[in-house]
Amino acid sequence: MDYDRFAETIDALCHGETDTVALMATFACELHHAHPLSDWTGFYRVTAPGTLKIGPYQGSHGCLVIPFSRGVCGAAARTGEVQLVPDVDAFPDHIACSSTTRSELVLPVRDGAGRLLGVLDLDSNTPAAFTDEDAERLAALLARVFRDAG
Repeated sequence: MDYDRFAETIDALCHGETDTVALMATFACELHHAHPLSDWTGFYRVTAPGTLKIGPYQGSHGCLVIPFSRGVCGAAARTGEVQLVPDVDAFPDHIACSSTTRSELVLPVRDGAGRLLGVLDLDSNTPAAFTDEDAERLAALLARVFRDAG
């Protein structure tokens, strides 16, 4: 994936925008079309303490509600750490929103004050589809894009 080009596109589309849902929708759409191995790309939003609910996404249906205590998305929200999972079957308590998912990358999304807004979830039908570079580049871009979200 060409992260420099992706960052330029996101910066141009999101410049001056502070609405969290608008930013999530734009980011998910662009990333889904830019990453060749992402079959489901979207956000789960923090809507109550310990609860994620589906937000803007691209791909087939997703789980509607995910508690912080379960799955890869829950682990990212609970720990505040990126979850790079090359084989979802080896992840304890993985939630199978789709039976075809083989690997996953989930990143916490925070505003500039450090408040957890949600998580960005990328699922792939390909094992080990995501890399450390994906995690690092997306984390940096998320921090920039959602800095002033509210």
